[in-house]
Amino acid sequence: MSLTVHTVERADVVVVSVAGELDMATAPQLQDQITDLLEKGHTRLVFDLAELTFCDSTGLSVFVRARNSADEAGGMVRLAAPRRGVLRILEVSGLVEVLDTHATVDEAVAGGPVSAD
Repeated sequence: MSLTVHTVERADVVVVSVAGELDMATAPQLQDQITDLLEKGHTRLVFDLAELTFCDSTGLSVFVRARNSADEAGGMVRLAAPRRGVLRILEVSGLVEVLDTHATVDEAVAGGPVSAD
């Protein structure tokens, strides 16, 4: 399956909507878009995962690298609206504790409470 990535600016945050499957074959596509955003000075990123159907360890590493790069630049990375399967991968890997994860995009953009799901 393929991966589609769309970005939209909301206030001082760029919402990156990720749909499809994020794996070894598609992760470079997302990584390139993140690198481009960071190079353009967009350091506050929210990843909308509502349409992400699958994510493997390669995909998880893209989010971790994005977080590290954004942190270094004084920004932030938040994940929003992961589906049950993707949320489970984040939980099992322990990354739900590391990557600021929210139930909705609006909460993530606003910096609301971290999802307890």
